[in-house]
Amino acid sequence: MKADRESRRFLKKMNERHLERIGAEDLLIARLRSYELAARMQLSVPDVTDLSKETPATLQSYGFNHEETKDFGKRCLLARRMLEKGVRFVQIFGGGSFGSPRINWDGHEDMLKNHTREAFRVDQPIAALIRDLKQRGLLEDTLVLFTSEFGRTPFSESAADKVGTGRDHNMYGFSVWMAGAGLRAGMAYGNTDEVGWKSVENPVAWHDFHATVLHLLGIDHEKLTLYHNGIERRLTNVHGDIIRKILKDPT
Repeated sequence: MKADRESRRFLKKMNERHLERIGAEDLLIARLRSYELAARMQLSVPDVTDLSKETPATLQSYGFNHEETKDFGKRCLLARRMLEKGVRFVQIFGGGSFGSPRINWDGHEDMLKNHTREAFRVDQPIAALIRDLKQRGLLEDTLVLFTSEFGRTPFSESAADKVGTGRDHNMYGFSVWMAGAGLRAGMAYGNTDEVGWKSVENPVAWHDFHATVLHLLGIDHEKLTLYHNGIERRLTNVHGDIIRKILKDPT
């Protein structure tokens, strides 16, 4: 570690001399800072990933004592530790692997067996993460999203000669949930029809969802733009209304 520190100190002096010689240039300074940030991130990894100081009770709450929940529990615990270190965006994947039998959420073959197994893997660790963030005072300024790109049909995916046990993709009605960051707790917004096929009450389009997420992150989706092909483009295109009924402060 001493050699690493001396190397970084030497490199910093070289960069400073180079800037003195050619003058300050925004692009170069930004690139130097990005490299320095990358180096600090790499050096912090051993500390962030060291779970030896976590209490047995904490490990158990995340599901480390069960083989089915241990893997996802470790991901959730690492997420909490990264947030504590100031990491601004953390993404956790659950059920993203392929195999035979299927080991992800894509319940084409056997919906009941598939979703029961996958839900069991993530339920306890996710609950532990939210509880842990709240206990540590991190939930109020952390937005937790649990999302998917589609739901499942309310009817079976079947061959011509038999009724199947799987369900196909459904883009017309499905749910996401959110926690923290100025959201009202313990509420649901919107409903599907009586069989769960299509959203019929307070349907939320993706640009409204994105506008709301950006608002919770302190960003005005109408002002955040990216210049592309001669146009100042928005992440929500020319659409997007904040869903104020799910906010603690709807104003």
